[in-house]
Amino acid sequence: MAGDVTKHTIGWIGTGRMGFPMAERLAKAGAKITAWNRTRAKAEPLTKSGIALAGRPADLAGCDIVFVMVAAGKDLRAVTLGPDGVLTAPGKAPKILIDCSTVDEDASLEVRAAAAKLGTKMLASPVSGNGKVAKAGKLSVVVSGPQEAFDMALPYLEKIGRGVSYVGEDERARMVKICHNVFLGVVIQSLVEVTTLAEKSGVKRHAFLDFINKSVMGSMFTQYKTPALVNLDFTPTFTPVLLRKDLDLGLEAGRKTGTPMPVTALTRELVSNLVGLGFTEQDFATLLLQAARNAGYEPKPENVPVSDGLS
Repeated sequence: MAGDVTKHTIGWIGTGRMGFPMAERLAKAGAKITAWNRTRAKAEPLTKSGIALAGRPADLAGCDIVFVMVAAGKDLRAVTLGPDGVLTAPGKAPKILIDCSTVDEDASLEVRAAAAKLGTKMLASPVSGNGKVAKAGKLSVVVSGPQEAFDMALPYLEKIGRGVSYVGEDERARMVKICHNVFLGVVIQSLVEVTTLAEKSGVKRHAFLDFINKSVMGSMFTQYKTPALVNLDFTPTFTPVLLRKDLDLGLEAGRKTGTPMPVTALTRELVSNLVGLGFTEQDFATLLLQAARNAGYEPKPENVPVSDGLS
């Protein structure tokens, strides 16, 4: 029946900050999942949701559909084409490989070509959101690849987030996600600048952001980031290092297509400066600290209860 997530066996590679809640949601919807993570201990709590654990990615080659959620292109190559990769098991290969990571096009094309030789259809399926968003079931999913593979995978993708957009063949979904993350970087930099301006002018951050969130300029994103900007809780959802990587991917695409991106280029330098100052493991909302220091003051936590809109 439509929406049935018990029909196929599912493999899951990568149970980090994003992969863990995504796999957990799919398991709780009834899917039969076997997962692998480089650090096994991080995946072990998933057994409480009925997920079995594999010893290596190659052990998932017999699954009908294998999801991958890793940090970068080198990691995608490693878990698919490297020693014990899911596409290297003798005589076995998944029917569909779904890569939910945000990686460079070269890595994806290499893996797609290797998958095609084995008869495995590959979908690029990056997601928009962070770990908390994934846990709340509010991820947005963009997909490209063979239509028939998308149709088969759709029930599973729908259980991961609140909306799935199919944008065509090949690597188109990756470009959509790169454009999305470029926009993310530009928006957060703009948001911290105006928040700093408001605070320096005597307005409390929580009051300013309350107004923004209720205005035409407010969004799900501004509300997500409000607790971090108000109370300076920079528990990472997405780090400046990862944001810089995606800004670089966007600028590279701009060069290839002859698309000027001056605002993105400036934002990239500001994010790179933040990384250079040692902000590598915190949330990218730490751009607020840089904006405030450039304005000549140190922001303090306001210790005001504010909603992120997820609960």
